[in-house]
Amino acid sequence: MVSQPTLIGSVQKALRLLEAVASSSTIVPAKKLARLTDLPLPTTYHLLRTLEFEGYLCKVDGGYLLGTAAVARTRPARQELLARVRPVLRSLSEELGGATYLAAFEEGEIRLVAIAEESEAQRVDLWVGVHESAHATAFGKAILAGMDPAQRDDYLSRHDLYDLTPHTITSKADLARSLASGVTVWSDAEEYLLGVSCLAVPIPSEDLLGAVAVSLPSRRAVAESDVQSLQRAARRLGASMSNGLITI
Repeated sequence: MVSQPTLIGSVQKALRLLEAVASSSTIVPAKKLARLTDLPLPTTYHLLRTLEFEGYLCKVDGGYLLGTAAVARTRPARQELLARVRPVLRSLSEELGGATYLAAFEEGEIRLVAIAEESEAQRVDLWVGVHESAHATAFGKAILAGMDPAQRDDYLSRHDLYDLTPHTITSKADLARSLASGVTVWSDAEEYLLGVSCLAVPIPSEDLLGAVAVSLPSRRAVAESDVQSLQRAARRLGASMSNGLITI
């Protein structure tokens, strides 16, 4: 009789969590992972903390992506893309002193792909789903402006313009006028969160419709050098995503 191997239950559960994160194209919250893997929430939190500590998962905005340890071993296209873009975002964050964001339009939604922040940066907690608040974020408006009319009409027909702060644009006519302004650098002045403003520029890439953004305290004056740094980062990200190897 062939003896059964000794199985470690906690390892099996951790692997199930890794598989659930790896199979998702977006950040996955802990509660959703618990549902997907049919694990008790306290057990899920314990395993997620361990996997994060070991570098197999990365916690961003209250959810999880594969970490560098997992990416180095698996290298699926999505995770390879994250490995490429995060150094650019971290460098930009350190240069400007604000949290930086990469967002993209995929499968009909505007989704947050990656975040980076240097130790003193003020990060905006995206407590409203990005796909529900593009009208109030700099990167959302940059992406909306880059859509063709049919894409934009479809997107806006499925998403209400929620009133997040007194400065949020809630009129589709006003939003349309803003998107038609032809600016190359997009901003939100406390439209998403009071006290915080963001700048964003579109990413020059034939493979995706995306934008890179930085969040800064509203009291801070924006210098031309800040805009130039953001534009350089956009070009670097565009080059990383347009080499024919990776697409979102």
